[in-house]
Amino acid sequence: MSKHIHILGICGTFMGGIAVLAKQLGYKVTGSDANVYPPMSTQLEQQGIELIEGYDPSQLDPAPDMVIVGNAMSRGNPCVEYMLNRKLPYTSGPQWLSTHLLQHRYVIAASGTHGKTTTAAMVAWILEYAGLEPGFLIGGVPQNFTESARLGGGYFFVIEADEYDTAFFDKRSKFVHYQPNTLIMNNLEYDHADIFPDLAAIQRQFHHVVRTVPGNGLILMPDNVPALDEVQAQGCWTPVQRLSLESGEMGNDHNSHWQAKKLRADASEFEVYCKGELAGTVKWSLIGEHNLQNGMMAIAAAHYAGVELNQAIAGLGEFKTPKRRMEVKGEVQGIRVYDDFAHHPTAITTTLAGLRAAVGGERIIAVLEPRSNTMRMGTHQQALAQSLTVADDVLLYQPEGLDWNLQPVADELCVSAGDDNSPEQVRDDSDKAVIHQQIDSLIAEISKRAHAEDGPCHVLIMSNGGFAGIHDKLLAQL
Repeated sequence: MSKHIHILGICGTFMGGIAVLAKQLGYKVTGSDANVYPPMSTQLEQQGIELIEGYDPSQLDPAPDMVIVGNAMSRGNPCVEYMLNRKLPYTSGPQWLSTHLLQHRYVIAASGTHGKTTTAAMVAWILEYAGLEPGFLIGGVPQNFTESARLGGGYFFVIEADEYDTAFFDKRSKFVHYQPNTLIMNNLEYDHADIFPDLAAIQRQFHHVVRTVPGNGLILMPDNVPALDEVQAQGCWTPVQRLSLESGEMGNDHNSHWQAKKLRADASEFEVYCKGELAGTVKWSLIGEHNLQNGMMAIAAAHYAGVELNQAIAGLGEFKTPKRRMEVKGEVQGIRVYDDFAHHPTAITTTLAGLRAAVGGERIIAVLEPRSNTMRMGTHQQALAQSLTVADDVLLYQPEGLDWNLQPVADELCVSAGDDNSPEQVRDDSDKAVIHQQIDSLIAEISKRAHAEDGPCHVLIMSNGGFAGIHDKLLAQL
């Protein structure tokens, strides 16, 4: 009889992936969550995994062989208290994954404040394209595959390496458990203000994972990112390859093993250089310099795993962005609606810059729900307006529970939109940015603005949540 694993908080993308992997390893898997809903509930049920809504302790009787505790669980949760009182065996998702799967595989981990999901999906796809059948666990839905997690049939395992904490009983970052052979450190900024007091605290966690990369492994990082340079300076025992983007004359930047040169302003076509030699050209459907960097990191990681450069470049050309990463949800009468996960000022800036480079002077309407814990706390308040200036119109949603008022952000955007520096003058003449507290009125406003002028219009909706299904509602309204 197979051992029974019960997962608390099973419907998150990461924990749902753990459930799928455990099932594929032959375990009996059940789980519970506060809200059991598609698409994760559908995926899990298709795998034969029993789902329970809510946290009634009766679900732990009879006791499973192991309880895997998601990091959304906290003390006071009925199942957590029952588990502790009865000394049921428990572990975290990252620790279980490390013990039962990762120790036996070559692990490629994609970390960084931004781009983890996309980069991990790129690496997995290039390895798949090369016939290496990788396993993977990605915190999103990669469109080149039918699932977000699988064991795979090969030696390689690709994982999105998250710096968020592991569990209520383990406050180290998740990625500390993964012991990667190849570690991608894409970027590093302050985020997750709910668990990290400052950037130094996050850098400490990044150095913890650097300490675990073996001497015969590889660390990939961009050139000239001070926050990552400081992590490396704390001690590094692994070869490092660096990436630069159009840094001086191609081939003459001796600090960078990898270089990229944009051939189009929107980065939909770029040249790949390895040790100063042109390796080939990527032509793909993605846009934005941030995706160019993600792609270069993926090529480098796959090449170190044994994929020929021309094959890696060809594979990347067939990559499809994961869902919720500049995903086109539909188009009505020349109005195109996008869904994007951006929820940090830097990600908002790069996403809008990529779209602007792609569409030129066509109108862009940016719609933002500041939903992440860090956004709700107001940590990024000062940088938010500047990140949105590229858009022609900005519609801000003030969700219930936001700890601060969005009005100063809207005011700053309206001031920057006008010709006169007087706020009083500009607010009379400019309505570039407005705030809504109701989804229906927000949709009506988007529709009105999208139809206000002739010509193509691009509506970029940004949130790290479901945003009350606004995308389909908006398309229906349009």
